[in-house]
Amino acid sequence: MRKVTSAEEFQVSIQSSNLVVAVFKADWCVDCKFMDPFMPEVEQKFEDRLTLVEVDVDQVGDVSQEQNIMGIPSFVAYTDGRELVRFVNKLRKSREEIEDFLNKALDVYSALHNTADSKES
Repeated sequence: MRKVTSAEEFQVSIQSSNLVVAVFKADWCVDCKFMDPFMPEVEQKFEDRLTLVEVDVDQVGDVSQEQNIMGIPSFVAYTDGRELVRFVNKLRKSREEIEDFLNKALDVYSALHNTADSKES
């Protein structure tokens, strides 16, 4: 998972026309560390359909405040600079919950792009 280390880099990342999911976390967060062992497998499972980026809330300035991140770890899906859907709370997240969220994000992204495609026809 590519780490985003500045507010500028975050803004560039979420401007993609592809689906980008930002994972907001911090080194001191116990519930964030809980995800570390299984996140590489989750990322690999979804790698051909979305991009995961890690956002360390202590390194990126005001990004977490601007994005209204109240607890970590949190997941927010973006495309074209717009937020699509979020999985934000301060609770520990299981692999199943994360994969369910990523599938939901893909569904929203697909619906949005299918609507855009039909408008262009």
